[in-house]
Amino acid sequence: MDHFYDYHTDRIENKSECFQALSPEDLEYLNKNKTQIEYLKGETIFKQGAFAPHVLHVNNGLIRIYLQTGSTKQINIRLAKQGDFIAFSSVFDENIYTHSAVALKDSTICMIDKEALRQLLLKNPDFAMRITSRNYRDESRYLEIIANVSYKQMRGKLASALLYLSAPEFENEEVYQFLSRQDIADFASITVESAIKFIKEFEKEGIINLDGKNIIIQDKKALDEINRIG
Repeated sequence: MDHFYDYHTDRIENKSECFQALSPEDLEYLNKNKTQIEYLKGETIFKQGAFAPHVLHVNNGLIRIYLQTGSTKQINIRLAKQGDFIAFSSVFDENIYTHSAVALKDSTICMIDKEALRQLLLKNPDFAMRITSRNYRDESRYLEIIANVSYKQMRGKLASALLYLSAPEFENEEVYQFLSRQDIADFASITVESAIKFIKEFEKEGIINLDGKNIIIQDKKALDEINRIG
């Protein structure tokens, strides 16, 4: 019984390594304290500043996490895919959502009562460690965003964004099919005009190849170097 499944239908929704550390009794407890919701492409899952009673687990789908920095400006923080947690900070008495989330495609989300999850974390060190290790990569991502905003030029910012969006963890997600050029610009913290300009430059330089909306990295070493020098 190493799956996280829908308690009401007894239908397995998703395999996740995190939940394999839990006993059948603990899984049952977790399922009794969650609600599963289907979101359509483009629907807001939660909004920055709203009350945060839940931790969310992505059963399937693709979620864009972003920070609203002005009335019309935002920074895309990361993508969440199947098996990922979002709004995990609510476990640590964070009472409001510090960012927003929107479904990039039809997605199934489990909303887990944060107090129930906290009790399981305290009870199961192995479970807690697995979740912590999964969330460590988010911390690395946030440090990269700070570095981009602080000192990188626009080419370096875009290179960083493309490397993130083309990372192995997303290779089966076809992320570019669900992202506009504005979305990519918001991952790089540059204007959409600049994003389009430098995407074309990277293509002319043979660093990337464009296939419709898809962006394929042809020279990762060159893109890494642009990212490194900023």
